[in-house]
Amino acid sequence: MRIGAHVSIAGSIELSIKRAMAIGCDTFQIFTRNPRSWTSKDLTEEVIVKFRNSVSESNLWPIYAHMPYLPNIASPDTEMWKKSILHLKKELERCDTLKIPYIITHLGSPKGSKKEKGISNIIKALNKVFKNYKGKCVILLENTAGKDGSLGSSIKDICNIISRIKKQEKIGFCLDTCHAFASGYDLRKSEIITEILNGIDECIGLNKLLSIHSNDSKFDLGSGRDRHEHIGLGCIGEIGFKALLREKKLRKVPFICETPVDERRDDKGNLEYLRQLLKKI
Repeated sequence: MRIGAHVSIAGSIELSIKRAMAIGCDTFQIFTRNPRSWTSKDLTEEVIVKFRNSVSESNLWPIYAHMPYLPNIASPDTEMWKKSILHLKKELERCDTLKIPYIITHLGSPKGSKKEKGISNIIKALNKVFKNYKGKCVILLENTAGKDGSLGSSIKDICNIISRIKKQEKIGFCLDTCHAFASGYDLRKSEIITEILNGIDECIGLNKLLSIHSNDSKFDLGSGRDRHEHIGLGCIGEIGFKALLREKKLRKVPFICETPVDERRDDKGNLEYLRQLLKKI
């Protein structure tokens, strides 16, 4: 089972690989650029070569990129929608240049318009992005906690969106445990996990589940609040993560921690905690 974390690209993107190895990652996730800006520095040939070579020399795989926060492919505003599509295309190109196979994105918000309109915009946007796309990177849609009108708190809705994308080989699913719990899926119960996996399998196939964001939740079941906590120290707790790790269908899906770093525990500590739980099962 491959376990990793989201790591920093501070200084230069290729430094993320050393950081991932230093904390004991088998796999890892990055932003390829500043996630809170529309602008980005071009990747130089030197940086590209260093990143690719460092990856090939490591045993880290797969690598995930996460989409910046500003684009909104569900937006009812035409200019924002078009701008978001453009930046998603650009991010796919960056991932292909770096040979990153997956990029994870939130679905966005319809900003006061109807949910159905937002979903329609997402489907149109993704089909537009893929229409002339010749690269290899796959987009993974991530479920959300459901706050601020964001779409994607329903796993069923995400699966239905994925099923309506024309280039099926270019689309998949990332399940965030904190978000799922916050939106009402009680992951402390093995029957709920089974229900989730059966629903995914029936709609799009479990082969589309390509990443687990392994995060505990600071707030209780159904809170709608996206606040990550250290594994086992939140409301999902050790019982919930044992239930997830006990599910053999998830053993081949990489687990990526996006947990806090504070006086209680760091990224390495969360990876070690997950591995210890796995040994107890």
